[in-house]
Amino acid sequence: MRLWSLGAACLDPKGLVAAWREALLAQKVLEGGTKGYRSHPQLERFRAGPDGQRLLALFLAEIETEARRRGYAFDREKIHGLGGRKPARIRVTEGQLRYEYELLTSKLEARDRGWLAGLPPYAEVGAAGVFEVVPGPIEAWERPRPEILERLAAKH
Repeated sequence: MRLWSLGAACLDPKGLVAAWREALLAQKVLEGGTKGYRSHPQLERFRAGPDGQRLLALFLAEIETEARRRGYAFDREKIHGLGGRKPARIRVTEGQLRYEYELLTSKLEARDRGWLAGLPPYAEVGAAGVFEVVPGPIEAWERPRPEILERLAAKH
């Protein structure tokens, strides 16, 4: 499961579809509708505060909006809990965003070089709307891949 901290506009078509499916699974997990993935580290940040399910709904809505912008038909009715007040955003570290950007570029090198060629540089990429970027290293819940850490180290 990967719940990208990066904005949905960065994701290639396969990545966007996968993000939608995985966020729907995360929604089901947070609602107690599945036995699997309950301890997945990607869910820690949504569970940390009182508005996790609402924030995940907003996260899903952002993915659906990007999909609609591209002409895809994701079913917005599958998103639970979109009404009400806007909760405080989840903090995500700069280090986490850098890690995810490097992870995404490594995936795109393998599956969609055309999309990679059009991907803006890291400095122009933002976080998904439910996240507030703060200084710091890769998040403690992340399970970093050694090859991605090597790529990051080579760039800095």
